[in-house]
Amino acid sequence: MKSITYIEEINEWRSEFKFSIPINIRFSETDMFGHVNNVSVFIYFEEARIEFLKSLGLFGDVTSDEGVPIVADLQCDYLKQMYFNDSVQLFAKANHVGSTSIDIHYMAINDRDEITVTGRGRLVYVNPNTGKPVPLSESMKDKLLEA
Repeated sequence: MKSITYIEEINEWRSEFKFSIPINIRFSETDMFGHVNNVSVFIYFEEARIEFLKSLGLFGDVTSDEGVPIVADLQCDYLKQMYFNDSVQLFAKANHVGSTSIDIHYMAINDRDEITVTGRGRLVYVNPNTGKPVPLSESMKDKLLEA
């Protein structure tokens, strides 16, 4: 497997994931070569990220004093091709929790138990009125670190 800068040891990293959602590859998500278009994976990351945060009660209230999560950066490493009608489990975890941000990691596993995609991205919590970063509450940090 190629070296991925945000993963120190792949087996240990893989074992730390708890949350996942199923993804079924739709025809519209493929390109003219029949494999998943590279843009589609970022949509899968978004779906997993939202469901992960919802599962912790940390998504949905845009009027909250705790702020709203905004994607600050996002990257992806493609390891195995995925095709129309394939099914994968897309995992998400909080890899690092900072004072105003979270580094979320992603991993897709196919039916053959192979990692097809890995990724990471930083979410910054911002005040929806000012656009300025807001500190994560201790309650939020606790939920993210326990997940």
